[in-house]
Amino acid sequence: MAWYTLGVRMLFPILAALLLIRLLRGLMKAAPKGEVWAYLSLPNGSAQPLTHWENIVGRLEIADVTLNYPVVSRQHAALIREEGDSWRAYDLGSKGGTAVNGAAVGAGGQAIQFGDVLSLSGVETVLLPVSDQETRRRQKRDEKPVSPWLSLLLLTLFQLLALFELLRVVEEAYLVPLLGCFLLLMLAMWAYVLAMTGMGRTGFEPETIAFFLTTLSLSVTASSAPQGLVKQTAAMGMGLVLFLVLGFFLRDLGRVRKVRWVMAAGAVGLLSLSLAVGSVKYGAANWISLFGLSFQPSEVAKICYIFAGAATLERLFHRRNLGLFMVLTGLCLGCLALMSDFGTAAIFFATFLVIAYLRSGDFATLALVCGGAVFALMILVSIKPYVLRRFAAWGHAWEQASDGGFQQARTMSAAASGGLIGVGPGQGWLHQVPAGDTDLVFGMLCEEWGLLIGLLAVACVVALAVFAVRCGRASRSSFYTIAACAATGLLVVQTALNVLGAVDILPLTGVTFPFVSNGGSSMLASWGLLAFVKAADTRSGASFAIRAQKAHGANWLGNVMQRKGGSHEAN
Repeated sequence: MAWYTLGVRMLFPILAALLLIRLLRGLMKAAPKGEVWAYLSLPNGSAQPLTHWENIVGRLEIADVTLNYPVVSRQHAALIREEGDSWRAYDLGSKGGTAVNGAAVGAGGQAIQFGDVLSLSGVETVLLPVSDQETRRRQKRDEKPVSPWLSLLLLTLFQLLALFELLRVVEEAYLVPLLGCFLLLMLAMWAYVLAMTGMGRTGFEPETIAFFLTTLSLSVTASSAPQGLVKQTAAMGMGLVLFLVLGFFLRDLGRVRKVRWVMAAGAVGLLSLSLAVGSVKYGAANWISLFGLSFQPSEVAKICYIFAGAATLERLFHRRNLGLFMVLTGLCLGCLALMSDFGTAAIFFATFLVIAYLRSGDFATLALVCGGAVFALMILVSIKPYVLRRFAAWGHAWEQASDGGFQQARTMSAAASGGLIGVGPGQGWLHQVPAGDTDLVFGMLCEEWGLLIGLLAVACVVALAVFAVRCGRASRSSFYTIAACAATGLLVVQTALNVLGAVDILPLTGVTFPFVSNGGSSMLASWGLLAFVKAADTRSGASFAIRAQKAHGANWLGNVMQRKGGSHEAN
């Protein structure tokens, strides 16, 4: 039995490494290739491709479509792709005006169809579709995503071995819940991939990473708090539903823009609710108890905050207009400061910097904001000196091993005892330390699963961030790019605070490890944030946020003639 246990412990990091290598291969194949959604025929006879869903047309060289005519303004107009492959033209305050088929474009923009004439200060262009032949050629050139089946088999084997190991150590009363929860996780994973494959979708690397990390979460929960297995599995199920609902909702950017104010109000409202009726737990008043269940509204507020910050096309019209977003950020940070939840406040501020830079590209403004944040922090410390005392043990964990550095010292001891392959699932002792399966979960991973598994879990989060950045280079829409980079930036910063705080490299701020820590609110939020990453996937058929493109190029002329004929008959 000892040889079997040792062999399984050595097999875990091998399976996880093979799985991650295969997933990384699939993510790296997602090369940043621009997609052509339409063409704009220019007066000189050439056709300029529209490679984004929001395109600036003007005299500037950095415009998406450059028209080098003196009468055309520097940023003259915007062409926006909307639901159903329809387009809308906006005038950007040009001097000569913008017209569609002779009708002036008003403040709310004007719909423009294939074959319509877009006039910019008298310079006439025509909106043309992508031909069916070109679409087929592009689809043939597209690299197909890596097949998911081997990855799923590797992960399923990992899950079964983890289940068998945990069944040997958990109390008898929890054997059935443990077995049921792991089987539900495997069933949800396979059902999701099979259903999406049946719908013609491909590329499941981000979801597979999430399922792998969720497997570690159930294992941690089984070791530390087996009575919470059902709750954690239910949170995973609700998170998967949220992931799907949010992904399908993101299909319509017009709908997204309409609800951005609702999302902004939701972020502030959730944080205000915690401030008003929240109970103090682990030093922060960010918990609400209802019907015997505790949850953190600040976790869901992260989704609302990113949604509101990214869901705007304002950057096309006023690139440096960050005023309202800064007000939203100030309200959120103010609520978190009053709740003494400084870990979440740091995450929100880092996310703000990502969104603000992507929306403005203005380093000077961001430097000013950072300076203001440091000044505000100094004032806060002077008003509330106990805030500074909370970080007094930072860098001195071993000197204060029985006082302020108690948790970090125990975490590092447990991690060291686990070595490379760990002592085995359920065989550790760190879960007996307060927050061992939440704020200190990295130490618990290293103790029971080994340093290799702990580092691979961190690498999974980093891989999602690299993938989001690569997809952003060939983004369909600025919203998808900003939301995906902000979501993964949030996940990376949160992971860094959790991991480095647990080992005393950074202050222990009390934040969770995305997908891994025991906690329903964190699990739900992590799956919701993953929807932004999935929506940014530019591989053919990989993002369920993008409707399958129908052939339209061959019959556009017929549709145009039919419209013109109908108008003639009406006259």
